[in-house]
Amino acid sequence: MTATDVLAELQQRCQQAILDGDPLPGLFVGEGAGIAGGFDIYLNAYRARLTAALRDNYPVLLRAIGDDAFAALAGAYINSHPSSFRSIRWFGDSLAGFLAASPEHLPHPSLVDLARMDWATRSAFDAADAELLAAADLATLQPEDWARRCFRTLPSLRVLPLGWQIEPIWKALDADPLASSDEPQYLQHVLLVWRPRLECRWRSAAPLEAGVLEALSQGASFAECCTLIADSGDAEPARTAAGFLQNWIAEGLLARD
Repeated sequence: MTATDVLAELQQRCQQAILDGDPLPGLFVGEGAGIAGGFDIYLNAYRARLTAALRDNYPVLLRAIGDDAFAALAGAYINSHPSSFRSIRWFGDSLAGFLAASPEHLPHPSLVDLARMDWATRSAFDAADAELLAAADLATLQPEDWARRCFRTLPSLRVLPLGWQIEPIWKALDADPLASSDEPQYLQHVLLVWRPRLECRWRSAAPLEAGVLEALSQGASFAECCTLIADSGDAEPARTAAGFLQNWIAEGLLARD
């Protein structure tokens, strides 16, 4: 075995030891107890840094379940999902799904939606900027051009299906770590999360509106959106589409081309 092979093997063993949280037997044979003991710094720092990232990405979930329960959840998640990102910012992208599949960490099913809203708001905040579409931008649009006109949603827009009405408790805990709230009620609905300027905004949306927004994000034209609305049974699809458009421009949901 060459020196390069020995080094590669040692690197792989070090990485595995850090991921496992336990140095492999004989890893530091001949290196002395001081170096072996110093390796604990790396073992602890790896998990501490990933746990800190989860705490930062899921601040409301952390406040909802408390430090001890969150630490246990974080430890289990790190064991199951070692970081695969170059940027630690995106660590935790699968936490909501992991929580849903881990009843031992899930005292109430609404916590999954709480985690999903945490991640959506963080993702929206970090999304690319875009110049907002204004009503004046449509002033020169000719009547015959409306049918094929496409509208872009903001890069930050997240359309989030939820099963529980968690918005009140999310808002309360986001403002005050010690806030209390009634138990959330089961309610299937859609939440819109976006960042028009410096702060994230969110609100619920009817399924039809959410469906049209998702169609827009996939490149649908105004005419195709009207068809989608008409297929829902709406008697005045063009009027409904125009109303959606007016509201979205006012709320800063659409981007200028």
